[in-house]
This record gives sequence, structure tokens and C-alpha cells, in this order.
Amino acid sequence: MKMEVLIADYLDEQHGRDIGYLLNHYAEDPMGGGEPLADYVKQNLAQELSKVPHAFSVICYVEGKPAGLINCFEAFSTFKCKPLINIHDIVVVNEFRGLGISQSMLAKVEERAKEKGCCKITLEVLEGNEIARNSYIKFGFDGYELDPNMGKALFWQKVI
Repeated sequence: MKMEVLIADYLDEQHGRDIGYLLNHYAEDPMGGGEPLADYVKQNLAQELSKVPHAFSVICYVEGKPAGLINCFEAFSTFKCKPLINIHDIVVVNEFRGLGISQSMLAKVEERAKEKGCCKITLEVLEGNEIARNSYIKFGFDGYELDPNMGKALFWQKVI
């Protein structure tokens, strides 16, 4: 089995199609909300990401087929006064699960974070997504807390 993990080129036509396809696969999964992406998003996501200076994506191909994707954004830790990488989306296509793809893609993100002098990598995960949680724990992620007496940080949103 040939697996290739690389930083996506947002302006490459094939990468652009594959990013839309893979993110749609995630969106249609119950862990991604269970609804397909709008055609506009699938067709324009890579082009729009190319305009975001601190965005990058890791894409995985197995035997030439798109198998996994991680979308990342560089941010900044004020407490460490260093950059950080926030993982916004992670997807592994169902037929390719169990092959270690998420670990390989996370390793590529970590490599990039180290190159940029980042102090940490962050991500969010649903409480009920046990498979993903186990994968992230295996890679070394843990809940975020400043003081155990105050508990773990929560990720909230306000849709506008």
C-alpha cells in the first residue's frame, strides 16, 4: 500500500478538488454535522484558503486516492509569545480508516509547527467522538487546563 502525506498546494487543480471532496466527506459524517457542503464550498474552498496567509492543509493519498485531510491555521499564543497551529478539520475517509493515516498526517502538522517555531498544536474534538479522541491521545494531545481546580477549557461558539 502506497501512502503519500504532503502539504496541499491550494492552487493545484487536483488538490483543490480533493480538498472539497474530503471536507464534504467529513461534513456528511455524523461527527461533521451529517449534512453535505454547499457546491460553492466544495468548488471554491482551496482557492479561498489560498488567500489566507496562515492557512495550510495536509492531504493524504493512498494508492493515489484522496484518503485524509487536515486543515490548519497559524495563530499566536500570548502566554508563550510564540506562534501555534490550530487544527480546524481532520478527516479520514471511511474506507481508509485503521491504516494510521491520522497519525501520519498529525506528524506532518507537527513537523510544520516545529519548522515555524510553534509552542503547541491545538484542536477541538466532540466528546462523543471516541475514535478521534483516542487517536489524538495516542498522538499526545490532552485536555487544556491552566489550573486543575478550574477544570478543562471548553470550546464555545456563537454563530453569526
